[in-house]
Amino acid sequence: MPKSKLGQAMEYGLNQWEKLTVFVKDGRLELDNNRSERAIKPFVIGRKNWLFANTPKGAKASAVTYSLIETAKENGLKPYE
Repeated sequence: MPKSKLGQAMEYGLNQWEKLTVFVKDGRLELDNNRSERAIKPFVIGRKNWLFANTPKGAKASAVTYSLIETAKENGLKPYE
């Protein structure tokens, strides 16, 4: 039945079908975002510590630095070297 939970779930899936299958059309896309989730995990873990940055400029500098490091690692570079 269309109004049942299963019917609603099926309707949602059909309405999102193009978005759900876009990775099939472009082989560069990944099925999940696990790599992205792993890349931001250090930020999530450190979030409480960053609340106590001395200044907004210091917090921004930290964010830029971490972003550069993670981007370098994602591109196969070794930022600590």
